[in-house]
Amino acid sequence: MKIIISILLISVFLSCSSYSSFNSFYNHHKNDTNVTAVEIPQFMLAILRASSGEMNNFMGNVKEIRYIHLNPGSDLESAQISNQINGLVSHRFIDVYRKNEESKRTLISIRENRDVVKEIIVYKNDNNSNSVFYLKGNFNPENVREYVKKDGFDQLSNTVLQQYNLNPANNKN
Repeated sequence: MKIIISILLISVFLSCSSYSSFNSFYNHHKNDTNVTAVEIPQFMLAILRASSGEMNNFMGNVKEIRYIHLNPGSDLESAQISNQINGLVSHRFIDVYRKNEESKRTLISIRENRDVVKEIIVYKNDNNSNSVFYLKGNFNPENVREYVKKDGFDQLSNTVLQQYNLNPANNKN
């Protein structure tokens, strides 16, 4: 009996372990059931930049955008995803916005190098629906702060998803 309990504890621990990069998290989950995963190619980044002056100002140095929407089958799976995101952002990232409500959670974390923001992770969890919007590039910290203040990341992720004819309202990004 002790062996079975030990094996179960080890398997739960390993499934909740942190990921060393967003890339490993994304690759691990992109083939899960009921997942929408989008990686924006370079030509689409150019189209997004050209959509407005403000968009070009923010997206000017973006190298990579990824979005993944997960629909875990249980509260346990949802908690595991949340723990994986916590593990990912706890090492090299700084939380710039975190809002934990009863059944909702929003997290915006950044990784910076001196005075430049290099990576941005926007994670949302709502009623067993998890979404992560990831940006990599060279961002002006002031622009990032303004986007956080005015919910610009919601608008940006909606714009990206609309380019792929995905309905953000259905995905609850």
